[in-house]
Amino acid sequence: MSTRRRFIQQTLSAGAAAAALPLHTASASVGTPRAKSIIQIWMWGGPSHLDTFDPKPEAGSDFCGQLKNPIETNVSGIQIGEQFPLMAKQADKYSIIRSMTHGVFAHETASYLAQTGREVDGKRVYPGIGSIISLAKGYDAGYTSSIPPYIVLTTSQGRFSKSGFLGTKYKPFITGGDPNRDPFLVEGFVVDGVDEARQNRRRELLKRFDTSAATGDAFSEQSDVAREQAYRLLTGGELDVFDLTQETEQQREAYGRNWFGQSCLMARRLVEKGVPYICINYPGWDTHKGHFQTIQRRHPELDQGFSALLEDLSQRGLLDQTIVWWGGEFGRTPRIQWDAPWNGGRGHFASCYSAVVAGGGFSGGHVVGQSSRTGEEVAKRPVYPQDLLGSFCELMGIDPDGPLPGPVGQGLPVMSPASECGRLYEIMKG
Repeated sequence: MSTRRRFIQQTLSAGAAAAALPLHTASASVGTPRAKSIIQIWMWGGPSHLDTFDPKPEAGSDFCGQLKNPIETNVSGIQIGEQFPLMAKQADKYSIIRSMTHGVFAHETASYLAQTGREVDGKRVYPGIGSIISLAKGYDAGYTSSIPPYIVLTTSQGRFSKSGFLGTKYKPFITGGDPNRDPFLVEGFVVDGVDEARQNRRRELLKRFDTSAATGDAFSEQSDVAREQAYRLLTGGELDVFDLTQETEQQREAYGRNWFGQSCLMARRLVEKGVPYICINYPGWDTHKGHFQTIQRRHPELDQGFSALLEDLSQRGLLDQTIVWWGGEFGRTPRIQWDAPWNGGRGHFASCYSAVVAGGGFSGGHVVGQSSRTGEEVAKRPVYPQDLLGSFCELMGIDPDGPLPGPVGQGLPVMSPASECGRLYEIMKG
């Protein structure tokens, strides 16, 4: 099925009379929403906490390799990896969670856990946090833009259903393409050689065909509405959000003229348009082999794009209403695997890893939790995926303990109960 047809199908579902009941967000424990949007930087494959936001030079070369010189940040007492000088200047804007933990070491099941807050149980497939936000803040909640409320840049985050039992209505729109290429070829919408005049000719031809084949039933009427919404995105000006040539070259260079940097810039533009959930799926972090050679190339790219995003959101007054979440499904083994065939690689590691959160009601300049001297265990204040995701829900004004709608989800809570250590109230404002 084409991307455009998928989008029309999802839009049609949004207007169907049989749509799921809206998610209840009122709760005595959940106050006024602090955040309007979430930008998720999904580090697909799992980044090393020791090489990024939890350096351990004192653990020795078998743990830190050649990265023995962590750098001070603009927050006294917080150090991060030496390959992140730009992020070091933004530490007052974000908080580091150094005690993320769970027990799943396989990519797909760990990705499911990290994004749903639930382990695979064989009974049902739960929705991920993006689909929950799409349910609570999308078309059911009065979202009127023709830009889909849940967007993934630029490829899927793994081989599992993001919307789970909520259904296709709440699936993400996956853009495809490369935002560093001009034009950014958004699948199904932006096509080389097809200008607006040609789109309009296609539309008129389809309209004439539909008129001759009209049945006048409810499904046809819903199809007409869905098609109009899709064409409104194509021709009504909102599609311009994907046109990065509207940004100055200086701004584009600030983010980095590469896929990741321009994806970060794209995410900022989508936040400005009011899109509730944007995921940047950033693959390439499953570094079993050649780990240090890979991060030597990747870390500067990550440093530039991530820091520019935080600074730009802050300068535009958007950071306070936008949660930025950086992290993967797990981390990498603290002890380096020097033997062949790994030759200096790091394996999967879920016992202790790091995440970063900023904006949207999170305080900056803090560290939550602590890992052991070698980073192999949580030493203080474990944080589980449901704790993190439940905190996002609360800041978005969604009761994580409230009921999910629909026949499959009826009576089930939005999120798994928080762990004994609870949600991240120590860094949540208000």
